[in-house]
Amino acid sequence: MKSKFNLMSRLRSFRFAFEGLWVMLKTQHNCWVHLVATAMVIGAGVFFRITLQEWSLLVVVIMMVWIAEGFNTALEFLSDAVSTDFHLLIKRAKDVAAASVLIAAVGAVVVGLLVFLPHMLSM
Repeated sequence: MKSKFNLMSRLRSFRFAFEGLWVMLKTQHNCWVHLVATAMVIGAGVFFRITLQEWSLLVVVIMMVWIAEGFNTALEFLSDAVSTDFHLLIKRAKDVAAASVLIAAVGAVVVGLLVFLPHMLSM
């Protein structure tokens, strides 16, 4: 049986989410790269006064990269909890998750170029 909505439970779930974000930032070096890239993109967006549509595209690809990194990190933690010994299928799962982050990051760079290149060329 499901419990009724409880505001305190909802607030606790936010705390857990922020704890997860903090764990990512503390343990994953690539998250610092994503954080710097996110700050640079936001700064460039403000500098070039990009449109709402351009902001929307950038927000989506920024979220895509962070979400991919989050799933990659979660999969790594879970895999290490299952077995610290080498296992080919765990390696493949980790490699595929890392590839997903790479695909998201490359896509974000392409979108960034499509958004910012015209602004830079018009200067």
